[in-house]
Amino acid sequence: MAPDGTAKLVSGEDIRLDPVAMRLLAAMSLHTITSVHGEAGLRERLLLEIGRFPAADRARAEGALALASRLHARDRRQREPYLCHLLRVTIRILSHYRVSDPDVICAALLHDAVEDHQQDLAPGGTRQAAFAVLAGQFGQRTAALVAAVTNPVYEAGRDEHEQYRQHVNDSLEDEPWARVIKASDFTDNGVGLQYTTGPKLSKLTSKYRPLVPALRGLILRPDTPLDPDVREMIARQLDKAEDRFAAIAG
Repeated sequence: MAPDGTAKLVSGEDIRLDPVAMRLLAAMSLHTITSVHGEAGLRERLLLEIGRFPAADRARAEGALALASRLHARDRRQREPYLCHLLRVTIRILSHYRVSDPDVICAALLHDAVEDHQQDLAPGGTRQAAFAVLAGQFGQRTAALVAAVTNPVYEAGRDEHEQYRQHVNDSLEDEPWARVIKASDFTDNGVGLQYTTGPKLSKLTSKYRPLVPALRGLILRPDTPLDPDVREMIARQLDKAEDRFAAIAG
């Protein structure tokens, strides 16, 4: 917070929210925050969510945010900075899924780091070297979770969407916490399709739609570490996503 009680962001950008606006920010939907306040508002909402963490865990989450901000600084996702996607995925896990595990939160913030910025993490190195960098900074469990939700290097001559779905099924089977990150990621991607137009819309629908039943089944498994009502909420969201995909496909 700034000395006058308004919100001051770790990025250095000041959005000057008064106490009433701060309370509204805590209650806003994630896409409303994105629309009204953009990346700055999402950053502040994340800081509100991790404010209840012990100091050491909060510092780790802030470190993951700083690294994600640096790696994705020039990345765009449709009409917004890419970091907005990472922030929404993480805030959803904290707020909607009621998860406060710092390893999971760091992994959510960094879930695209190796896939998109392997060479920035480990110049001249392999993917494993990039995961080792994350393990050194945030712990082996965080790095393993990032690995579980990182898309594979696709084999030539095979359908990429099929390889993607096979990877998701295989990697989430024995990584229950990775399912939590993937569910939030998938939810955000599904909502994002509403803002996608042209040939890309059909391509993304054909990529994501066949994954819905498998992901729904994985989320509803008893070993998925979420409260039963949260698992049911995610299942309903996936059902709505399936309806959207069906409408797009015609």
